Amino acid sequence: MSSSELAEEEERRRKRAPWGVIALVLLTGLALMRNGSGEFDEGPPQPASAAAADAGATPQGLFANAPPALPYSAVSRIRIPGIQVDAPVMPVGLDLQGWVDAPPPDDPNLAGWFTGAVSPGENGTAVLVGHVDNQQGPAVFYGLGALRKGYRIEVLRNDGKTAVFEIYGVEVFAKNNFPGDRVYGNSGVPEIRVITCGGGFSKQNGYDGNVVVFARMVEVR
Repeated sequence: MSSSELAEEEERRRKRAPWGVIALVLLTGLALMRNGSGEFDEGPPQPASAAAADAGATPQGLFANAPPALPYSAVSRIRIPGIQVDAPVMPVGLDLQGWVDAPPPDDPNLAGWFTGAVSPGENGTAVLVGHVDNQQGPAVFYGLGALRKGYRIEVLRNDGKTAVFEIYGVEVFAKNNFPGDRVYGNSGVPEIRVITCGGGFSKQNGYDGNVVVFARMVEVR
């Protein structure tokens, strides 16, 4: 790790925010997209009930032969082959209101890594966020709700390693009843949450929920 990355890591750990006092809010886009025929489609896919994480299962039990945790490293890219995502990742923090920020909405193929939590591959829960859509159409995580258990997510790190995560749950939660402890809690093993907007939509308030993907590291390349 370079001296600049060491300094960045020390500052990041010093400022790391407690999840218990943070609510995750992403900027909202449009629930309905106009297609070439002039009609409206039904918006982004929502998670199937069968994709929910098993209530009695733990990541340790599901992935008994997982690789050991990696040290800190910033990340550069996320790939989700099951929904054709291959996107650069930028660091994001908290906005002036204390919410987790999102990448600029004018770049539809851009994800964000929240630097107030661990980096993907470290012990704990790393968080990646992205828009579901913008004024022009679908954005980077538009298809997130279509993911299923067993699909894989690849996160390319700046240290040259790729952390590979296997999905064990995909759910949608209301923003006004968001289970922060469950989503962000530290299971003691390397995990990620990939999050975008979802649920119902109104022009006045945007999306009323967040789609959350739960995944555990199963491979390092």
